[in-house]
Parts: sequence; C-alpha cells; structure tokens
Amino acid sequence: MAKQQTEVRDLQEGSYVMIDDAACKIDSYSTAKPGKHGSAKARIDARGVFDGKKRSLSQPVDAKIWVPIIDRKQGQVVSVDGDDMQVMDLETYETITMRIPEDADVSPDDDIEYLEMDAQRKIV
Repeated sequence: MAKQQTEVRDLQEGSYVMIDDAACKIDSYSTAKPGKHGSAKARIDARGVFDGKKRSLSQPVDAKIWVPIIDRKQGQVVSVDGDDMQVMDLETYETITMRIPEDADVSPDDDIEYLEMDAQRKIV
C-alpha cells in the first residue's frame, strides 16, 4: 500500500489520512489547547474515499500518522455493459473494468477522472 508518514499537525481539511487501514478524506479538523499535563489534541472527522463510511480520530498533534498516496488519473470509457464499464487509462493505455456509480451517466467515448490506490478505483 502506497503511504507516507506525517505529523497530525500538518493535516488539513480536504487532505487524505489513513483511519482503521482505510483511506479517508478529512471533513473537519479541530485542535484543543494543551492541558496542564498533556499536549494539544487534534480531532479529525473523515469519510472513507472508497467505502463512504464516516470515521473519527483523536490524536496528539505531535503524533505520527499514515497518509495514503492516491493517484488521480484520466481515462476514456471504451464500452458499457450493464453495471460495468471498460475504461482505458489515457497514460498507460491499459484497459480496466470498473463499476458504474448509481448517479453517473456514462456512455462510450466519455472522458472521466478516477482515483486509484493499490487495486481500488473510484470515479470522481
């Protein structure tokens, strides 16, 4: 899995973070002041990129956390068959099969943008 390590204080809304071994996009980020015997804490609310589940995390701001490396790629729809479609990556020209999202209206020769991490893919 492509990921890197960073401190919690370097995160911001809209960036990605790993929570429970799932890639998540941060919806809200807030910090609490340091107490008498402790360090400042950060609260992160995020939504899974590929599964859509809400997750939250509370960590000290100087703690290390994993950040996934998610590639944003361009593709072209080659064919549509029921709930699946064939997409050709415009950089490598490889053909991959993807599930069509419920709210998407795609037809052959449409250009799409998708996110890819390891073997997981999602249309943007």
